[in-house]
This record gives sequence, C-alpha cells and structure tokens, in this order.
Amino acid sequence: MYLNCHTYYSLRFGTFSEIELLQLAQENDVKQLVLTDINNTSACLNFVRKAYEHDIKPAVGIDFRNGADQCFIGIAKNNKGYEELNRFLSHHLHHKTKIPQRAPIFKDAFIIYPFEKVLLNEQNEFLNHEFIGISIKDLRRLPFSRLKKLDEKLVVQQPVTFRNKRDFNAHRLLRAIDNNVLLSKLNKNEEADEEEKMYAVENLAKAFSEFPFILENTIHLLNQCTIHFDFSKDRQPQNLRYYRNSQKEDQELLEKLCRDGLSYRYPKITQDIKKRLAKELHLIKKMGFVSYFLINWDIVSYAREQGFFYVGRGSGANSIVAYLLRITDVDPMQLDLYFERFINLYRANPPDFDIDFSWRDREHMTQYIFSRFKNVALVGTYVTFKQKGAIRELGKVFGLPKEEIDALSNGQFQSSKLDKVAALVLKYGNLIHGIPNYVSVHASGILISEQPLNWFSATFMPPKGFETIQFDMIIAEDVGLYKFDILAQRGLGKIKDTLEIVAYNQPNKANFDIHDVNKFYKDPNINNLVKTAQCMGCFYVESPAMRMLLKKLEVDNYLGLVAASSIIRPGVSKSGMMREYILRHRNPGRAQEKAHPVLLDIMPDTYGVMVYQEDVIKVAHHFADLDLGEADVLRRGMSGKFRSRAEFEKVKEKFRANCIKKGYPEKTVDEIWYQVASFAGYAFAKGHSASYAVESYQSLFLRTYFPLEYMVAVLNNGGGFYRPEFYIHEARMQGATIHPPCINQSYGANIIHHKNIYLGFMYLRDLEERVIQRILKERQTNGKFKSLEDFVDRVILSVEQLSILVRINAFRFTRINKHQMLWKAYLMLGKKKRIEHPKLFPARNGKFKIPPLDTTYLETAFEQWELLGFPLCSPFKLLVETPKNNNGQKNLPDYLNNKIDIYGYLITVKNTSTHTGKRMHFATLLDQNGEVFDTVLFPPVAAKYKFRGKGIYRFYGKVVSEFGFLSIEVIKMQKENYIQDPRYADMKTSKKVFDSKNLN
Repeated sequence: MYLNCHTYYSLRFGTFSEIELLQLAQENDVKQLVLTDINNTSACLNFVRKAYEHDIKPAVGIDFRNGADQCFIGIAKNNKGYEELNRFLSHHLHHKTKIPQRAPIFKDAFIIYPFEKVLLNEQNEFLNHEFIGISIKDLRRLPFSRLKKLDEKLVVQQPVTFRNKRDFNAHRLLRAIDNNVLLSKLNKNEEADEEEKMYAVENLAKAFSEFPFILENTIHLLNQCTIHFDFSKDRQPQNLRYYRNSQKEDQELLEKLCRDGLSYRYPKITQDIKKRLAKELHLIKKMGFVSYFLINWDIVSYAREQGFFYVGRGSGANSIVAYLLRITDVDPMQLDLYFERFINLYRANPPDFDIDFSWRDREHMTQYIFSRFKNVALVGTYVTFKQKGAIRELGKVFGLPKEEIDALSNGQFQSSKLDKVAALVLKYGNLIHGIPNYVSVHASGILISEQPLNWFSATFMPPKGFETIQFDMIIAEDVGLYKFDILAQRGLGKIKDTLEIVAYNQPNKANFDIHDVNKFYKDPNINNLVKTAQCMGCFYVESPAMRMLLKKLEVDNYLGLVAASSIIRPGVSKSGMMREYILRHRNPGRAQEKAHPVLLDIMPDTYGVMVYQEDVIKVAHHFADLDLGEADVLRRGMSGKFRSRAEFEKVKEKFRANCIKKGYPEKTVDEIWYQVASFAGYAFAKGHSASYAVESYQSLFLRTYFPLEYMVAVLNNGGGFYRPEFYIHEARMQGATIHPPCINQSYGANIIHHKNIYLGFMYLRDLEERVIQRILKERQTNGKFKSLEDFVDRVILSVEQLSILVRINAFRFTRINKHQMLWKAYLMLGKKKRIEHPKLFPARNGKFKIPPLDTTYLETAFEQWELLGFPLCSPFKLLVETPKNNNGQKNLPDYLNNKIDIYGYLITVKNTSTHTGKRMHFATLLDQNGEVFDTVLFPPVAAKYKFRGKGIYRFYGKVVSEFGFLSIEVIKMQKENYIQDPRYADMKTSKKVFDSKNLN
C-alpha cells in the first residue's frame, strides 16, 4: 500500500534502515510496500532478501530527485523494470546531469508523479504506465482539483520517511549537514513534511475512504509488481558464467593449464600431487567456479606480459590449482595447506583471491579488467557517520564555536556542566552515529557479472572514472556476486624497482630469478637476517613488533616466518595465545602439559594453538562437531560484518551445545570459545601468511645481496613503517655515501651510482613540481649545468625557488660558497621579471663583487633539517651537551637485569593501553652508533614522562630479557636539547658551539 518508502540510504535524508522499515510495516499490518530511496538503490537487495522473513511482499523503485526536489518515483514491475530504472539513474549519476521533470518511457516500470508536481508542471497527458500520487495531506485539495477527474490515474503516495518526532529532528539535522547551513537557516524546501509517516493499513484506508478507487488503483499497481533475486544457500553464482563460450571449453582450458603448470612447478610429480589436483578440479567444476579461476588466470597472465609484479594471496593460496595457474606462488603441498578453508561443498561462495600489484600498476590493471570483460563495476562501501565526525558536523549545524566543538569531539567535558545545545549535539550525535553518510569505493573489490550490473543496482562514477555499484561486498555475496580483489601495495614496487636499479648499477650481478624463492628459503645469509631481525625496509617483517617476535621465536626459516606472519595479528595476541605459542615453541614439552588433547591433535604443528583462520574451521569441525559449512559461517561471522546475522548466532549456540553434549567441562568450552571469538576475525589464512612470507623472502634476498639498491627502491616507493631518514640512515650503515640533492646528478626520486646515493628533489618540500620537471627536461635536452649563471639562463624559476636549491647546496660542484651564491642569485633574479620563452642569445650578467663568506657544517645541518626534514649528519652531534656515555645496543647484554644510562634518537612510539585502560608506551630508538634498541614505559612511568616529538632522549632503566629479546624498562627519561640554530643565534655562541663539535 506504500509506494514511496525511504531508508537511511536516502543519504542525509532518511533516518532508519531497511530492516527497521520492514519491522515498521509489520507493526502496521502492511503486507506490500515499495522501497524507493532517493537516487539510490543500496538497500534494495537486502530489502528483498529480508522482506519474506517479515511476511511482506517487496517491490523496489527509485525516488528521482534533484537535491530535495522530487521529480517522480519509478517503481519496477519486475527485474527488467528494476534494471531500466537503474540504467536511467546511472546515466545521470555518471554524467552529473539533472533528472528531467518528465520521465522517459519505461517498458517495465511504473511512474508516479507527485500531486504537487503535476499541478506545478501543468501535466495533462499520462501514458498507461504513469500515475499521479496522492498523499494524505493532498486529500484536502483533491476535491477542488482538475485531477479528480483522472480517477484511473490516482494512486496512494503516502511517503514514509519518519517513525516519530525524533526521526524528524534527526532528518532536519542531516539536511542541515547536507546543505552546510545552520539549523536555524535551513530552508523548508530542503525538508520533508513531518507527516511522512506510516499508518496502520486500516487507518490509511479510512483516510482514503471517500476515494475508494485510489485504494483500488494502488492495490492493482502493487499486484503487478514482483521482484526476485535468489538468496538461497544453493543459489547459482552470478559472476561471468563462462570464460570462453561454454562450460566444456572452460573445463578443458583449466585442465590444460593445470597440466602445463605441473611441469613448471614440480620437478617431480608425485601421486599425492596428482591426487590433490584431481580432488580440487572435481570440486571446482562441481561448484561452478571454473570461470572464476580462469578470469584470475587471465588477469595475472596479462600482468606478467606487462612485466608487472604481483602477489596472489587470500584463501585461494591454499589451492594447488591456483599455484599451477601462477595466481599464487604458494605451494600448498609444501605447507600442507588445509583445502577445506579454500573451498568445500558447503560453501556457496568461491575462494578468495587477493591479488596485490605495485601501487604504480594497479590502476593499469583495473583499466585492463574493465576493457577486457563486458559487465564490470567496482564494489561500493558505505562511509558512515563516526562518533567524532557526527559531533563535529552537528556542532557546526548548531553554531557552536570551534573550541567547544573540539572539546565535545575529544570527550574533554563534564556532563554536568554542559549547556542545553551541547547536550543536544551529544544526543543527536549518538542518534546519527552509524548512519551512512555517503557511498564510496571498496578498497579493492571488482565485480565481473554475467548480467549487466544494473540488473542488481544503479552505479555511480567516482573521480578515477570506474563504474561503482551502490551496494557493498556483503550484499554482493548474498546475491551470488563474488568480487575479484585487485589491491595495491608498495612492497612490490620496491622489488620491481630494485631489479631495475641493480640492472644499471651492478649489471654483472643482475642474472638471478626473483621468483626462484625455493633457493632463498635455503640461503643461510637470508635466514640469518631473519634470525637477527635485520629486516628494515622488508615487507611485513620490519616493524618493531615483528622484529621482537622474530627474535623471541628464533625464526630462521620460511615455515617459521609463515607462522610469525599470522601470530603477529591482533587475534592471537588478544586471546593471550601469542605468549603461550612462544612458550610452547621454545619448550615443546609444554604443549603436552597445557594444550587440550583434542586441540593438540587437531593442530600439532602449532602446538595446539590457533594461529591461522583454518584453525577455527578445524576446531569448530573436530572439537564442536559442526559441519564444514557451519564452521565456515562461524569463521566469517568473527570478522564483525556478519555478527548480527541470525545464521551466525545459530551456529554460535550450536558450538556450545555440541561441546556440552560431548561431555567437555563448561570451563574448557568457555576458554576455547573465548580463543575462537577473540582470534578469528583478526587471523590470516595460512596460505595468506605464506604469500606474505614469499614476498618477505624476495625482499630479504634483495636486502641481503643488494642492500644499497634495495634501500633506494624503498625510499622511492614512499618508505615503509619508518620515516625516510631512517632508511637513509640504514643505507649509510650499509656503506653508502649520502649526497644532498644536486642539480647535475639528482632526479625527482633518489638515484645511486656505485655506492653514492643522491637524494631526489622530492625531499625538498617547498620545491615546486613544475620546477623539478623543468630542471630535468633542460638537463636531458641540453646537458649538465656549468654554473649558477648557466642554470639561471636555461631554467625559468623564481628567486625563492632558486634559493631552496642554493641553500641545500645543489650547486656544490661550482665550489662557490652558498652564501656568496645566494647573494648572486638575488642580484641576478631579485628584480628581474622572467620571460617564459627561449632566448636567442645568453644573457649578459653583471659582474658582482661579493665579500668572502663562510658556511659551517653546523649551519649546513640546520639548513638540511629545514629543507629536507632531517639532517644528514648524526643528530647526536647537534646536542647542547655531549652525551655523558657511549652506551648502545651492543652494551645491553652486559647490563642484563641491571640499570643502564643510554641515549637514543626516537624512531617510533607505539601507544597502547593495558587491560585496565591505563596508557603505556613501546619506543624504538637509534643509539649513538646507529644501532636500534627498544624501550618500554609501563603506566606509572608513562604517566610521569611523555614523549615530546622527534629528538634525542636520555633514558635510565633496567635491561630485561623476554625470550632472549633485550629491552629497557624505563625508570626515568628526559628529552635532550639541541643547540640553537646558528643561523639565528649569536655568532660568537654559534662559533663556540661549532668548535666543540666534530661533524666530519
């Protein structure tokens, strides 16, 4: 009976979800209704999915508007009509054009024009599928309108936007946010009418009792509407059905590719390999996932043709078929990967392939997929109002000053002292918290569908120009659309760039295969780097936490790194099992004492500790007797996105009931459930961890044998966990000579010549990109610059830009003091207006007599600090007081269980909280010799001493060892002072300080 219902996917307009809409309808005995969100179809599929659970026949459509101005409502007669409406809306969203006042002719959709619009536009003629919508408030005017005669065209159009007064208030706030105005300045035309509510069917019928034909028309229209999508457990995948032309051709191609891959991957093909392959192929065919594999194969094959690096990971890495098709580089036979995590007969969805490309190559690959296949779109995602953001937006709407908004947003207030307006901001902040704010793009998901994507939803066009569906991955999977994950990461860019750098810097050593990882696993030099945690710059293994874990686990091989890659995840740590795993690893006998016998039997390789996502399935299946389908629902439910789903709650109850029935003590069941619950959502599949470990070993190989080239590649790809200066420091520790930017040697990025690394112009934060491009283009075209005068004649730039280059000493090849050069620069360019076209003859520059000037190393250090963000000398040389001792990382063993006084240059701080909510800190620092050491500040010390940004700190604390990893438990600390910048200090003081330093 209701043809115009809104949810909160009518963005910044509606106030409640599609489920709450269905509940509202159920409460009012409504058996049929149409979901028509404003220019949006995000909720349609889930609305259809859930409607039958509420005993409601659903219909879907779109409320077409320009802003808040309603043009008409489209209601789909069937799935084809839904596609028509989606296509029409998509066209306008893609091209950002206005919705017309008259609808186009739809074959399978009804059009409802609002009563007011018909009068305003003086519409007199209506096609068979077009109607006039009458709301309860319109009934007062209908008897006096010419439209009363069109009795067969009138239908009930009572909009549903609110449930109560609170919803209406929230709506007004959302409209004010959308219009970026104070609530008091919100135009009434931007609001919905407060009476846009749902009434019980009998009350609605009573309201229209004088016009029974309107009710009859509405029922007749609704009865013609039917919409169906298959959400059943046995639904068919909606992805591209065939890669070639038929099922037979696809299966033959897959089998051929697997046969070809066997000889490439395995020197010796055993019966176990053949058996595993046959088992997988049988299941892949039976589940209808052949085309899914072939599409992924197509994508990675194209990438290899382009010379792009990629890593295939996710649960798909558990598959030998994926390994043979070179989608992944993880051998499931070598790691005994659990096949059922990858695919089983109980799973409707296919395996998950996450394919990482270099951050530079991802867009190219996305473009290829869009051009290679017919029905393609990116997956959408919903950006919701977060608590802080909601309070900020509402604070502006209520006209609060910035200081008060900041205090409310950061929680810095006393409830008892809040005024009425501030209290309202908090109240409504809670109300709109979690409501969708806008539809965005999923980080990686791409849909390749058999049907046009408008069959399922409208699409919009984000700035990068790829069509994007209006719903998220969860709804996509519900309807049988499974995404292809195309991601970007910088680790692959580092590997690719290193190979290119090695090719020009050490061409005689460039004849190695970076994909021959089996050699790397056995290399003692690489494994020694892992064991000693000398992994700076290496993918996934360089962070302080990972470095600490590697030492504690004494990892010195590939399999150990696979385990560490998953153990580091929050789930294992949160469940308390990271420490237990380390204890059992270092003392295998402990597993027999502490582990539950069933868990130890299920997971002997990990000492009865859940480390991988597969372990959740194993425990649920073997310990709690859930079937594999239920076990997988449990695993997925732990991710958080499925927690509210009824199927997850049902499986959760069955887990406990089955365990009690089997006779396990309740305490044991509770302990194991706690481990499962705290672990599963944050763990990796074993194949996923193995994929990360493969890339880590490739990085470690380059770090071992080409450390300087690798560090240059790390820097050119944006660094990693740490700031650029620490990778520069690491390169220096490996034997490089670091040069500041030079106009004749440097490029935008860093470059290496033998062992000389020239920093790129990109580090000069105030140097304009167009100036960099001019320098490089001129140098490439007409050769190196001979002097400052030559440079100024050939490159158009302002004196301010030139001064940056002079101050960083980019003209040092001239051997002219930079102070003298700055004088020259200002005399040459200071008053001249540059003409941006080539000169016929070189300019004649005046001969300036400049007095002799000197530059100290100290001034140079501060100049570098200002322009680059860090000095190229040791920061310890810049302290007011010379350190009182030379203690460093190498001295820690001598001070074990004793107090140490040590200085450190801060690299990074991790702020965390204890289980009681008290703040504590883990800090990583460089000592005076350039070696790394770690400190911990427990809550009492953390409350007393604060880290105050970058700089050098002096610590006094106790050296402790945990599983062989040495760190310092800080007792007290202070930040050391740098000398005053000599460029702005008293010259005598500056010289005195400089004379006491040795910066060479």
